[in-house]
Amino acid sequence: MGGRKLKKKILELLNDNQLETSLEKICRFPPRQAVNPLLSFFYHPDERVKWRAVTAMGAVVARLAQQDMESARIVMRRLMWHLNDESGGIGWGAPEAMGEIMARHEKLADEYACILVSYINPSGNFIEHEILQRGVLWGLGRLAYARPELVANAAAFLLPFMRSNDAVHRGLAAWVAGALSSEITTPLLQDLVADEARITIFINMNLVESTVGKLAQEALSGTIRISVEEHLSERH
Repeated sequence: MGGRKLKKKILELLNDNQLETSLEKICRFPPRQAVNPLLSFFYHPDERVKWRAVTAMGAVVARLAQQDMESARIVMRRLMWHLNDESGGIGWGAPEAMGEIMARHEKLADEYACILVSYINPSGNFIEHEILQRGVLWGLGRLAYARPELVANAAAFLLPFMRSNDAVHRGLAAWVAGALSSEITTPLLQDLVADEARITIFINMNLVESTVGKLAQEALSGTIRISVEEHLSERH
């Protein structure tokens, strides 16, 4: 199938209401051929398409890693490149895709989790773009709910985001904190419980609206909604 036809087909599948079935179909395409169209949809104006492309990228690369680990590493390095100033771009969707991939594949997570954490570490590869920081926080949360032990050291780096003027930063940081269960974040989570700012967050393959306060309360109580692992996990 030609590149243009494949891109059109993948877009049709991303728009389909039966997302889990669509993901299975996308994973049947040769993984190396599916990566480029999925990357292009990270920039799609429809938020639903963007997030579904991120989800599909995670599934595709996790499956690729089962067949050819080095090719999967190349995709991870490509996503990292998009977050590098030298790339000349902004890297929309790249940290989210990194988190999604690592949530689905243990070995890739072992190798690259520290890189994702470094993007919010002021002494590491800190990303200064405030909107892109939202993607990093989401990627960390996605990974943290799947493999919290690999990103436990990120808890201290969440504190500035929990104090941010950006409600999305506060909400996402609270969501991540709920996976890490660290005493470091507890006082700020308690402060955020009364925060009525509303944000939209992608959880369980759906865009849902919540308040920062509700996310903080769920984090404190241990009842926060998590990203599911069952669909297209690395065991397939």
